[in-house]
Amino acid sequence: MDKEVLVDVQNLTHQFQLTKRTAIRAVDNISFQIYKGEILGLVGESGSGKSTAARCLMNIYEPSSGSVRYHGIDICDKKQFRANKKMLQTRRQIIFQDSGSSLNQRMKASEIIAEPMKISHMTPPRGSYRAEAQFQMKYVGLDQSFLDRYPSELSGGQRQRIAIARALSMEPEFLVADEPVAALDVSIQAQVINLFKHLQKEHGFTFLFIAHDLAMVEYLCDRVGVMYHGKLVELAPAGELFSNPLHGYTRSLLSAIPIPDPVRERQRKLQVYDGADLGDGRFTEVCPGHFVWRAQKGGDMHEEA
Repeated sequence: MDKEVLVDVQNLTHQFQLTKRTAIRAVDNISFQIYKGEILGLVGESGSGKSTAARCLMNIYEPSSGSVRYHGIDICDKKQFRANKKMLQTRRQIIFQDSGSSLNQRMKASEIIAEPMKISHMTPPRGSYRAEAQFQMKYVGLDQSFLDRYPSELSGGQRQRIAIARALSMEPEFLVADEPVAALDVSIQAQVINLFKHLQKEHGFTFLFIAHDLAMVEYLCDRVGVMYHGKLVELAPAGELFSNPLHGYTRSLLSAIPIPDPVRERQRKLQVYDGADLGDGRFTEVCPGHFVWRAQKGGDMHEEA
C-alpha cells in the first residue's frame, strides 16, 4: 500500500543575501517527502540549514528556488497560497526553538493559547476560549494556576510548553517542531515526546521534528534526514540509519553519541568528517527508502567506504 504524501519538497534552495555580491546558501537544492501520519526527524549541526528548511515549509521564508507542495498545493506559488490561505494557516503549525521571542510578552498564557483560534474564528470545542486554554495547558503538564501569568513570570520550560499548547490548540494536521524540548527538564522532555507519540498514533498528526538529541530522534522518528552545510546528505528509516549509516558525516555524527559507560566512553574514538565528498553529485537511493548523497569525482559517482 502506497503511503500518502503530505509534503513534497523538490529542489528547495534558499540563500540569504548579505551584500549585492555576497550571499550565503543556507539550503542547497534539497528534495524529500513527508508522508501523512509519520514523524520525520531532521538532524545536523548548528547552521546546517534545518531551521531554514522548516521555515520555507511554513511560508516564513520565500525559497530562492524549488517548490514545496502541501496536499498538492504549491505553497510557494502566491496565487495558490492565497486561494488556500485559511486551510494552510489552520492545518499547519510551528513550534519555535526560542519560546521567549515567539510569545507576546503583553498577553497572559490563556490569551496566547487562544489567540490562533480567535484569529481563525474557530468555535472552541470546550465551550470557551479559557476552557480550551486550560485543557491544552493540562495536556502539556501545566495546571490552571498558570492561565493568568505573563511569559516573564514563567521559566523557560514553562514558556516552551505554552508555545506547544498554542500550536496544539488548532489541532493541526502538520506540525513543525524546531528543537521543541531543548529548554525543558529531562522529565518534561519525556512527557512532551510521549505526547507527540500519542498525537501521531491516536490523532494522525504528521511531524517534522528538528533536534540535536540523536537518541531522542531514534526513539521518536519514523525516518531521519541528515543535513550538512545546507545539503541533505542522507535520508532513511530511523532503524536503518542508526544501524547502517552510509555517509561520512552521518557516521561522524553518530560516533559522537555519548555512551552511558565511563570505560567505553573513554576508549571510543570519534570519527571526523572532512567534507571532501560533498562536491557535485546527486541524492541516490542505495536500497529501498535509504537515500545518500553520492559525490561525483572525475565523471564517476564516488562510493562511500
